[in-house]
Amino acid sequence: MKILAIGRNYADHIKELKNEQPEAPVIFLKPDTALLRNNSPFYYPDFSNNIHFEVELVIKISKEGKNIEEKFAHKYYQEIGLGIDFTARDIQDKAKAGGLPWTLAKGFNGSAPISEFVQKTNFKDLNNLSFSLVQNGELKQSGNSGQMIHNFDAIISYISKFITLKQGDIIYTGTPAGVGPVKIGDRLEGFIENEKFIDFEVK
Repeated sequence: MKILAIGRNYADHIKELKNEQPEAPVIFLKPDTALLRNNSPFYYPDFSNNIHFEVELVIKISKEGKNIEEKFAHKYYQEIGLGIDFTARDIQDKAKAGGLPWTLAKGFNGSAPISEFVQKTNFKDLNNLSFSLVQNGELKQSGNSGQMIHNFDAIISYISKFITLKQGDIIYTGTPAGVGPVKIGDRLEGFIENEKFIDFEVK
């Protein structure tokens, strides 16, 4: 399986990091070793001093497809979950300054905590799906799928022009504003609507 992720998909997050809004979706990859399942603790790595949380809605691909037309993209995923795209911001900033890839800043071990997936039919409107992240009892991020620059179907269609999507692939769809640093001892809780999907500690 592949872990694909979308950068710069919420306008307010683009502004807070002082980035430019891209014309097309920004795509990057994480290796499967980045996955952190079952609310296992996240162990703070020794190679960074500035790990940031980025909460994201995640979709799971249900069948193989390439060159998928946007109007048919909804047929290629049936489940939705919640994830955190941990980012070593210090490493990323250095890479960006040199025009270099973000791979190490985004793809390190444990950098992709992931919840269980639920059927998308559990939700009334996929274009009006609220989600949030709470750090140590304090709300830090709050977003809605309606705020995405590129929605689920557009993301699937765009990626499939370049990369064949296969059953089991997962796509992190971007983070809203409010990202910030974590430290050892933190507790992170993530919600879709009012249901808790993620709850783990930083050690």
